Amino acid sequence: MVGIILTFVIGAGMLALFNWLMGYGKGYIQIDFEERYFKEKEHIEAIRLELEKQGKKVHYQGNGYFIIDDRPYLFIERTVSMGGVPMQRTILKPIKK
Repeated sequence: MVGIILTFVIGAGMLALFNWLMGYGKGYIQIDFEERYFKEKEHIEAIRLELEKQGKKVHYQGNGYFIIDDRPYLFIERTVSMGGVPMQRTILKPIKK
C-alpha cells in the first residue's frame, strides 16, 4: 500500500516539475518555432514578429524582458529532446507587479 502511494506521489511530482519547466503555468506564453535560433537577437526578433502576427502589442526592453499588451514578461528558452530530436521552446513568463 505504501509503495503505491509513494509511486503516485513521485509520479505527480515529476509531472508537476515537467509542466513547470515547459511553461504550462497560468498566463505563460509558449512558442515552438520551426527554426532553431542560436543567436539571441534573431530569437528575440522572431518572438516579436510571431506575437505581432497574433495581434499582440510587443516591446522588448532588454535583458530578456518584454512588455506584451502592457504586461511584463521574462523570456526563457528551453531545449528538450522530443523523440531524440532537440526542440527549442520559447517561454514568456508573466512577472507579477
